[in-house]
Amino acid sequence: MKRIKKNKGFYDPRNGWIIESYIKKIIDGICIVFGFVFLVIGSIGVIIPMLPTTPFLLLAAVMFAKGSKNFHKWFLSTTLYQKHIVSIVEKKEMTLKGKLSVLTTISIMFAIAIFFAPIWHVKALITVILLMHYYYFLFHIITLKKIK
Repeated sequence: MKRIKKNKGFYDPRNGWIIESYIKKIIDGICIVFGFVFLVIGSIGVIIPMLPTTPFLLLAAVMFAKGSKNFHKWFLSTTLYQKHIVSIVEKKEMTLKGKLSVLTTISIMFAIAIFFAPIWHVKALITVILLMHYYYFLFHIITLKKIK
């Protein structure tokens, strides 16, 4: 198969133009958009106590890391990230209030999933996953006595 390099793609005589860099740019753009969506939801979670902050800010960090190095560096330098995420990611520690908030939100979401699950096997699986969350949060993440 003879490939001719032109512009930002390759021409394959059997398949036509294969443009990989444009697809990567589209996926990176989508990741950046989702990063900002999760950042906004996480920011709202700082104000509204029932909306969890930590999971959405972690998702924003992952999306920015996938989408752009510059956005990821920017997000890591924000005070929102420094205040809510650094201790969890680097030291695996949370305040009691943060743990209770996350576990309450997870419990409510999983209870809704268990209620609507049609098969008992699925309900059992969801329950096991919920128990694994509790185990991880209670025994692997250190509880801080007060905010540093």
